[in-house]
Amino acid sequence: MTLPEKQQRLLDELAPLADSQARLAWLVDRARSQPLLPAQLRTDAHRIEGCLSKLWFVPEFRDGRCWFQAESDSLFVKATAGLLCEFYSGETPGAILAQEPEFLRRLGFSHHLTPHRRSTLDRVWQKIRDFAAHQVPATAS
Repeated sequence: MTLPEKQQRLLDELAPLADSQARLAWLVDRARSQPLLPAQLRTDAHRIEGCLSKLWFVPEFRDGRCWFQAESDSLFVKATAGLLCEFYSGETPGAILAQEPEFLRRLGFSHHLTPHRRSTLDRVWQKIRDFAAHQVPATAS
């Protein structure tokens, strides 16, 4: 499934929810059921600095695709960072670099975030984009 198809599936899945507050509640409920990032990965080396909460981000590249995991001591931060990680996991670097996470705006998530949480989400997107860009072979540039 392509990223535009993933985006449309997500938009369709959340369309029946009345408003962005209901969508945020769905997102947080979903994060509650996600497994925790293993303790050995919750290290300073994986921390995203500048966040009020602790936020760990673990990228991996295997078989030509990028994979991402996130964990936070804030359920809300875990939910939003986790959505980005899940959305982009399993994709090629080129596909990631070609698709901005504009679905967050379309779902109304960004509108209800405090400026600090929006900044945190921007940092996660930057980490995803930078990791993907680093995986692009020099000959493809």
